[in-house]
Amino acid sequence: MPMTNALPHHHQRRPAGTLLAVAVLAGTLFAGGPARTETVRQVLPGAPPPVAPQQLTKEKAPDESEIQRFCSNIADAARDRRYALQAEELKQLQAGIDQRMKALDEKKTEYETWLKRREVFLARAEDGVVKIYADMKPDAAAERLAIVNADLAAAILMKLESRKAGVILNEMDQKAAATLTGIMASAARRVDPS
Repeated sequence: MPMTNALPHHHQRRPAGTLLAVAVLAGTLFAGGPARTETVRQVLPGAPPPVAPQQLTKEKAPDESEIQRFCSNIADAARDRRYALQAEELKQLQAGIDQRMKALDEKKTEYETWLKRREVFLARAEDGVVKIYADMKPDAAAERLAIVNADLAAAILMKLESRKAGVILNEMDQKAAATLTGIMASAARRVDPS
């Protein structure tokens, strides 16, 4: 048996031209020559497959006429919506004002009722209080009136006989007497001092 036939078919000798062509082709592929345009990326086992980069498309910017048309198309709707919002806000404000006005009217009625009761009480008590101070000794009356509210003390003194009021003021401290006299003088004026 001859030895040349013992080698398998893929190990047999090839012509030198064929080997040279295969070497040039392999060199071109592995060297990244002019025939290759893609970049090679290594992917690790178990990693997700590489995603192709997205091509960015440049959108055409709208021109001025398109923008103006869009704005003019929505202008009426925007104006109507703005008016509706303002009307709703005004309704809410009006409701709040109405509620406050109602509360003020209730307070006013309550105050007027209280004022009428107070005036009736003062009219009844006034005569009694004046009579009490009229019957007191001047020095005791002066001492008590110095403690009382100045407006009330002045009102009591004005209701007393002028002679009795003068004696009581004479018994008072000078500062308190001066204050009461000032109040009585301004109350006796026919014209509003302010």
